[in-house]
Amino acid sequence: MANLIIDIGNTALKASWADGITLGKTFRYQGERMIEFIFSLLEKEKPEVMVISSARNFSNQNITRLKQMCDSLVIVDNEILEHYSLPDCLTPDRAASIIAAKYLFKGRGCTIFDFGTTMSIDFISKEGEYEGGNISVGCRTRFKALNRYTKNLPLVENPFEIEISGKNIQSSIASGVITGIMFEIEGYLGRYPENVAVFTGGDAIYFAKRMKNSIFVVCNLVLMGLALIAFGQKELCPEV
Repeated sequence: MANLIIDIGNTALKASWADGITLGKTFRYQGERMIEFIFSLLEKEKPEVMVISSARNFSNQNITRLKQMCDSLVIVDNEILEHYSLPDCLTPDRAASIIAAKYLFKGRGCTIFDFGTTMSIDFISKEGEYEGGNISVGCRTRFKALNRYTKNLPLVENPFEIEISGKNIQSSIASGVITGIMFEIEGYLGRYPENVAVFTGGDAIYFAKRMKNSIFVVCNLVLMGLALIAFGQKELCPEV
């Protein structure tokens, strides 16, 4: 019996069936009916363990329904973070990505960049200790903010190529946002030059292509971390 792992972010849901720590088919949903989408995944198969990382709260009624549709339900919370020696200030998705990076790059320090609605940067020592992290504004969020909070600036999408200096409004916005993020990335990498750089999130490949240094892109890093939590669930929450 497979496990079902689900990550609900600020804008979209990603889910995957997992056999141990091996991910299977991945599903993505963006909309307001996320709980209904989860129930649709459970119609044909009952998971042994279902692990959910969520930026949104579930009603008690929905939690009860979800518990009835799997053998064990784990919603990533402070208890899970404490088990992995992570501070409770971390969001569940950041915690999952850190758990996965510690597993994938055991014995090496890591700098993890998650490029989504927000851009988070987390640091792990070679001993596997969490050394803190930062949260900044995501790429598309920056473009939207310039459009929303000004009177005359247009909404610009991620450009395929950028100029060093913009020659019009669109290229100036594109160059300013993307170049600014690249400066941030290079600054963080310079802080821990010995660390492995790990990119994840929706814009991970977009920025990895612009890097001169070696980068590991792990698009499903959060789901991998949730699969690891599911794999060790009996130890974590035997009574769930």
